[in-house]
Order: sequence, then structure tokens, then C-alpha cells
Amino acid sequence: MASVSFDPLRLPIAPRSIQKGAPLKFLLGAEAVECLAHNVRLAFPDFDAAAFETMAMDGLEPLGILDRGKHLARALRHCLPMDYESAVGILVDSLTPPLDQTSDMGLAVFFYLPHVSFVAQYGLNREGNGGRDPFEASMRAQYELTRRFSAEFCIRPFLIHEPARTLQRLLSWTDDPDPHVRRLCSEGTRPRLPWAVRIPAFQADPAPVLPILEKLKNDPSLYVRRSVANHLGDIAKDHPALVFEICERWLAEADDDLRWVIRHALRHPAKKMDQDALRLRGGAKGKGQSKA
Repeated sequence: MASVSFDPLRLPIAPRSIQKGAPLKFLLGAEAVECLAHNVRLAFPDFDAAAFETMAMDGLEPLGILDRGKHLARALRHCLPMDYESAVGILVDSLTPPLDQTSDMGLAVFFYLPHVSFVAQYGLNREGNGGRDPFEASMRAQYELTRRFSAEFCIRPFLIHEPARTLQRLLSWTDDPDPHVRRLCSEGTRPRLPWAVRIPAFQADPAPVLPILEKLKNDPSLYVRRSVANHLGDIAKDHPALVFEICERWLAEADDDLRWVIRHALRHPAKKMDQDALRLRGGAKGKGQSKA
């Protein structure tokens, strides 16, 4: 019997790091579009790859990386089944295996920016889902996407429009075995996340997200703890006294890992010579460590 060949799911070739003279937008060029069509067609044989590629490339050239993600998401929405749950399920089925590391992941993972944009743009719309609530389908998609890239951008519309349900789900994910999922819980809720829309409600009152930071402050993964520190740093820009109070409390029983979180969280107010920040950073120096 002749063997059956199988063309597997794949990622486009991409550099390990940002290259001088090569804008990030080129990560979502013709090769990525072809690869996206290939992967989706493996999950959904009826997918019109040619029509998608034509629509995807039309108007792509002048767009930056984030707008390319949105543009490709719109092309996917046009070419996938109109029912959102069916469409996003196909995208989930088209994903390559989850990441098995938390560093040196390279830039190929930006291939999943259109998938993230798809959930952000369409994942809250009942009308596009036959009148049914698309929340669970969107949460499943974001859980799987963050294990391959990050769902920190697409989780934010849910935090703005469905804060209670979304925070409850994220709080439950703080116990997930995958550090990429745990990191999302902190990173996705940052009020001033770079590249992303801000969350005004959390800027005004960060209290709803503090239980997540409490759960993750002693996480075994530095990847997650760094996000907690950066999140506290965001809060400190609007509520420095609150962050100083939190760090003071954490410092009372902190090991060296948590002391690093405290130092890293306070680095910006310390650069401004805030005396409370300087005092707390000094108290958070770990054994044999003099710098954050």
C-alpha cells in the first residue's frame, strides 16, 4: 500500500529577534498569508484559500503590524463560515502545537496576530453568532492562542465590556499548569499595557485585578512574576501610594523571588527619586543582589 503524504500545519519562517531595517509588519506578508490559508484549509477543507489570499493581500502593503492583523482577521471573517463559533473553532483547530518554553520564542509567533484580532473584533458579537452568547467560544480560543502567542490584546475588549465574567475566568486560570496562561491573567489586565488599548476602569480603580496579582506574586515562573511586577509598575503611575502599601505588605514575608518583583515594580518611581520607592527597593534587596 502506498504511503499517504500529509502536509502539516506550519509557521512562516521568521527571525529570532527584531532586525535593523526590517519592520515588524513584514512578519505578516505574503508568506504568512499563504501559510495561514494552508493551515486553515487543513482544518476546514472547504476554505477558499485563493479568495482569502487575494482579499488578504489587497491593501496590505501600507499597513503596520497591528493593522495587518486586523486586516487579515477581516479577510478570514469573510471567507470562514458566518457563524462565529464555527469560524473561531476552525481557527483553533488550525493552530500549531503550544509553546514549550517561555523565552527565546522568536518572532514567528506574530503569525497568530490575525487570530487574536479575529477574537477581539468578533468575539463579543451575538448577532454574528446566531444570537447566541459567544463568550465561551471566545474564552476557549483565547486560552489556546495564549499558549502559542499571547491573548493579551484580545482579552481587553472582554475586560472592558464583560469585566465580571472575564475577571472570574482569569482568576480561575491563575491555577493553570501552563505559565503562558497564568501570565495572561496578569499581562492582559494591565491598565497601561504597551501597544494595547488602555482599560480606563482599571486605571481609575485597580481593586478588581489585585486578587490576580496576589495569586501570582509567588508564581514559580519568572515569566509570570515579571508580568506581575510590570503590572504593579503600571498601577504605580496612577496610584503610587497603593503600590507602596502592597509592596510593604509583601516585603514582610518575601523570599528573594518576591523581593525581585518588588524592586522591579518600583523602578520607575525610584528613578524619580520617590523616597518611599527608594526605601522599599532598598529593603527588597535579596541576598547577594544589589540590582533589580
